[in-house]
Amino acid sequence: MHLGNGIICPITGIPMLAIAGVSAIWALKKARKDFKKENIPQAAALTAFVFALQMINFTIPSTGSSGHIIGAVLLSALLGPYAAFLAMCAILTVQAVFFADGGLMALGCNIFNMGFLACFVVYPLVYKPLVVDNKKYALGAFLSSVAALQLGSVAVVAEAYLSGSITSNIASFAALMQGIHLAIGAAEGLFTAAVVYAVMNGKIRQSILTSVFSVSALVIGAFLAQYASQKPDGLEWSLLKMSDSMVMQTQGILYSISESIQAKTAVLAQIQPIAANISGIIITALLMAAVGYMLSYKTVEIYE
Repeated sequence: MHLGNGIICPITGIPMLAIAGVSAIWALKKARKDFKKENIPQAAALTAFVFALQMINFTIPSTGSSGHIIGAVLLSALLGPYAAFLAMCAILTVQAVFFADGGLMALGCNIFNMGFLACFVVYPLVYKPLVVDNKKYALGAFLSSVAALQLGSVAVVAEAYLSGSITSNIASFAALMQGIHLAIGAAEGLFTAAVVYAVMNGKIRQSILTSVFSVSALVIGAFLAQYASQKPDGLEWSLLKMSDSMVMQTQGILYSISESIQAKTAVLAQIQPIAANISGIIITALLMAAVGYMLSYKTVEIYE
């Protein structure tokens, strides 16, 4: 669901980047109330784990498409929505800057679509009501994952339309996005439900969870990622079917600047894949650890 520079124009991309930035500042303030220094290793490991999970595209049978786990619901369930949103910001920023996975012009849109909606809309409205009183962790995780991808796909359609990338047949594009992401969301929901249920009911020590997430991230990056499906993901698949109605947003100085910057920073996209994967995992973990340190350093005031 990572939007590229050519799909989002500055009129859409810049305001969405501002919204993402303001949301991150707000999340920093809110997360500091409960985040403790001892949470840093688990937050960093879990963020790295989700970063690694996004490397594995799985085939959607009978469609010619593939999908990957987004992980925002998993992060929200285990870290809380505010720290989870910051983790998603870290993941998506590392992907855009170092891998050119998702455009810089579209970074705000991607953070909103894959982070904001899951953490601040789906988590409080779907997940939390199911687990606060009834402790239905698996059901909450499954339904939340499906809902998050459905909302995210609607947002993608709206942003593409506002950018002028889809000139006609917007209803067809929406139907394609909703349909394919329903299947992807169901797959993510099953995985997320299993992990959340195991963590919430297993009474596993935090140190063990940190080790499991860390080792799993490295195993995915070093071995499993090379077996990822090469079929187009849900967004790419939908866009391919809408090729006659598309207009790429490749004009203007801001587009050129965005592409130029990304061409220089995306150094990990140019090296050996396993080395790139491991480097990305480590960078993401360190970035989230730095965020965690900021959250746990209580003497620093963040003003409204």
